Amino acid sequence: MSERQMVSVDAEFLNKLKQFNSYLSTQLDSIDSSDGVVSPKQVVNVSLEEKKAGSTHRSATAPRRRDSKLDLSNMSEEVKKVCESIPPKWANNLKTVLFSQQKIEAKLKEMALKISHDYKGKKIVAVGLLTGCVMFQINLLKYLTVPYEMDFIQVSSYGKGTTSSGNVKLKKDLSTDPEGKHILITEDLIDTGRTLKFISKYFSDKKCASIKIACLLSKAARRKERSVKIDYYGFDCPDEFVIGYGMDFADEYRALPFVGVLKESAYSHLT
Repeated sequence: MSERQMVSVDAEFLNKLKQFNSYLSTQLDSIDSSDGVVSPKQVVNVSLEEKKAGSTHRSATAPRRRDSKLDLSNMSEEVKKVCESIPPKWANNLKTVLFSQQKIEAKLKEMALKISHDYKGKKIVAVGLLTGCVMFQINLLKYLTVPYEMDFIQVSSYGKGTTSSGNVKLKKDLSTDPEGKHILITEDLIDTGRTLKFISKYFSDKKCASIKIACLLSKAARRKERSVKIDYYGFDCPDEFVIGYGMDFADEYRALPFVGVLKESAYSHLT
């Protein structure tokens, strides 16, 4: 191919490329952003302009991240130690750490030793009250030296507020027949005792061989049902709104590895 022919081909190619770019620009312009949708061309133009200007700000249409900022100014030393491993919002709403993970684990070993002694030669059916029992039950049972089965039951007495409604309803029954079996009910926190009274009577009607109750926290100041006997418990709980280690507020905080006290400002609008 002669030099003149090569120049002619290059000119033809550039002319077609120019036509294609013009067509593409027309198509992009036809994408309407009147419904709040940004056209691809607008996105490209904004990105290029920001890049050229060295800008780090977001475009007006880009979503803004609204993560809570951690405020260390009014935090206790106990909270500061755990705040890096939990969501900032939760850390800011935490008044204090009541029982650390290490303290809880030591108490669970102590409880398991006594339970294993009392049930020597027997098999336990550990019945957890969903959903708060899960962490307590699993971490307690791993220290037992007697055989056991795990099962769960679910009742409802709390809404999204801060106190029990007092109306207990069965939502999920056991998966097996408890008749003639040794039942160990596990619960994270016992306050009024109404739920446990309901559950105890429920199992009593099932003709179980024995029924005992184990809980992590006992809030005696709130007890309404004095007839409820707690056979094993970890700690006396002050009359505070506690969260963590299975206990929640509006379905949050439940999996924290410690028990903490929630600031009143986090729930005062609901009371």
